[in-house]
Amino acid sequence: MANYVLEAALNADGSNIIAGVDEVGRGPWAGPVTVCAVILDPDNIPEGLNDSKKLTAKRRDVLFDLIMGSAEVSLVHVEVEEIDQINILQATFRGMERAVAGLPSVDHILIDGNKTPPNLNAPATAVVKGDGKSVSIAAASIIAKVTRDRLMLDLSKSYPGYGWETNAGYGTKIHQSGLLNHGVTPHHRRSFKPIHNILYPA
Repeated sequence: MANYVLEAALNADGSNIIAGVDEVGRGPWAGPVTVCAVILDPDNIPEGLNDSKKLTAKRRDVLFDLIMGSAEVSLVHVEVEEIDQINILQATFRGMERAVAGLPSVDHILIDGNKTPPNLNAPATAVVKGDGKSVSIAAASIIAKVTRDRLMLDLSKSYPGYGWETNAGYGTKIHQSGLLNHGVTPHHRRSFKPIHNILYPA
């Protein structure tokens, strides 16, 4: 379970306003990458925050509402056109930079992963598997996942047959079958090899 240990250490060093940042959707073949930055209220941290992947959908929905009602939240979607232009890593970095820029003043940023974006407006620390360690990052992971899952569910209604309502755009067998039967949609990442190979067969 995520805790407040990293945040408390930063507080002790004089960093009072701490943002947690996480993304969802780097691996899917379709849809945006969604990035969230969250500043929790230290006196009102929802109980049970953890890596969003380790929580049930029902629990994520409950925590989503609690976080949105008690924290400062900035959410960004980086769309497929930009992903295809600059690659998924750079698109993720840009999303993180934009999400942090959408928050009030921040003293320090905790980012899930092993790299930090180059253009942040405050000092940052990369935390490997941070969504299971830091409550701030965990909160960001929950908001990002719930938001993106809901978005892909909505898109699945306009583009049925790809299974986005359950696979969120990842390359499952249903998704692969949908591509064979229905072709590539405007929401597919053309720079990703499976999609590129369909559009430009050897």
